[in-house]
Amino acid sequence: MNNPRGRLVLNHSTHIPGLISILERLTHYDGIQTITPGVIASVRSHSPKLTLKISVPIRGGFKVIARQGKTVQEVFILTGLPQEQLEATIATIIKRRS
Repeated sequence: MNNPRGRLVLNHSTHIPGLISILERLTHYDGIQTITPGVIASVRSHSPKLTLKISVPIRGGFKVIARQGKTVQEVFILTGLPQEQLEATIATIIKRRS
């Protein structure tokens, strides 16, 4: 777990607070190739805790939606992992964070 296997691409200046630390931990897991945070936006509904939910499959991975408060951000994860295993890995990381 000392050498990251995946790569975290930071090409935006703003991110949901706490998201980058979760994504950095995710890069240490086998099967994760590239993680790219995307567009950040405001929404009407409120999510008190930071949550990550797999939205749709994309070529080579999945699009994940990160939500906290009234802010939402797309995250693109390129991986060879199946959806269930990626969901379990994300849940493990978030549980350790709490």
